[in-house]
Amino acid sequence: MTRDPRAVLRDAGLRPKKSFGQNFLVADTVVLAIAQACVHDDEVGRARVVEIGAGTGVLTTRLARRARGVVAIERDRELVPLLERETADAGVRVVEADAQTVDLVALLGGPEPGSPRVLCGNLPYAITGPLLRRAMEHADQVERVVFMVQDEVAERLSASPGTKEWGALTVFVRAAFQVRLVLRAPPGAFHPPPKVSSAVVELVPLRPARARETGPFRALVRSAFQARRKTLRNAWSRLGPDSAVLEAAASRAGVSLAARGETLDVEAFERMAGALDELSGRR
Repeated sequence: MTRDPRAVLRDAGLRPKKSFGQNFLVADTVVLAIAQACVHDDEVGRARVVEIGAGTGVLTTRLARRARGVVAIERDRELVPLLERETADAGVRVVEADAQTVDLVALLGGPEPGSPRVLCGNLPYAITGPLLRRAMEHADQVERVVFMVQDEVAERLSASPGTKEWGALTVFVRAAFQVRLVLRAPPGAFHPPPKVSSAVVELVPLRPARARETGPFRALVRSAFQARRKTLRNAWSRLGPDSAVLEAAASRAGVSLAARGETLDVEAFERMAGALDELSGRR
């Protein structure tokens, strides 16, 4: 039986580290829901899971009951021996590493028919952005990504164009993934309770992706939202193309330069990037 993280930490004389952004899941219903989102019922015994920030193993052991194999990444070297002990009977491979730099492709393993690969984790809020970026980089290596994030981030990931939540992060993630909100978790689901609510999101790779994240695509998206109160004409004028090229590209892409960035969907940014490439002679 999986032990409560509070008991594991207490017995080891440890406390959650603020520097690592540690908030340990203690609500069993939330843990079970995450495990079910990671390994669907028809995948039990077949899926391979890489868990980021495994902590004391409360989610890890649940995953191990459903998955064919689990690799648990933990950066805190004081937690690693506890994690190894708590998961000793579950057949889990524990890796001491930083999820921002570890070779995720190697840990996920190669594609195998009927053996979906899943990336999951209860993410430290301070590094949610970099870890979402890593997930996007490996979208073609996984069947799904299941992350616990700050509720505000979940709202942004599932937002629609034309809303205040729609932003650069939304566009980049939605270019590669379909986003589903799995559940919301109150502060009391964690030890220690964070000051904000959290949510679990499931990211399913789109094949093909809605947009290719080229240099022009990234530049257009970032510029549009760095100056989101400005029209696209003003926001994009800093990118280099003269006004005539910008006007021609917008016309070809069906984009109004009098609009603002939050009104454009992913495909509009993709069309604009493609039009600029064509008019600049790069295609």
